[in-house]
Amino acid sequence: MDLRSGDVRVRNLVKTDATRMAILANNENISKNLRDGFPHPYSYSDAVTFVNNCLKQRLENIFAIEYKGEYVGNIGLLAGEDVYRRSAELGYFIGEEYWNKGIATKAIKLITDFGLSKLDFVRIHAGIFEYNISSQRVMEKCGYIKEGIFKKAVFKQGKLWDEIRYARINTKYT
Repeated sequence: MDLRSGDVRVRNLVKTDATRMAILANNENISKNLRDGFPHPYSYSDAVTFVNNCLKQRLENIFAIEYKGEYVGNIGLLAGEDVYRRSAELGYFIGEEYWNKGIATKAIKLITDFGLSKLDFVRIHAGIFEYNISSQRVMEKCGYIKEGIFKKAVFKQGKLWDEIRYARINTKYT
């Protein structure tokens, strides 16, 4: 897969992404906004295992984000199962040094359009922790609608937090 918008590219992961991934992902400001399955500290071994698992399992739902030709993060769509099989959950991270450059907005727009048009998902959703105001704004810029607040649904950093749920519905089905 190869999606582009200006200086942002969403492409398949490759083994060499692990080196840069380990550097960018080893950051508490990133891990605090992600699920606990994303460890902190984040080691080179974590990155190699992650990339190898994606490549071995032929997961074509997790992709690299490039900015000006350089790996800067990951983005993915996790398909739902059973009665949720026409839905996907969006997840992403971008290295902190690349925040506030419009990269996340472009990457989310690219992957959302891909998911709704090429993969024919009816709905794509994301859960954003209440303190992650920047990601909430990005979701809104990308046309996602706030559907609700899941009160005290997230336990992170030793505290309970609300999760803000955003979604985009495929207009083909509205």
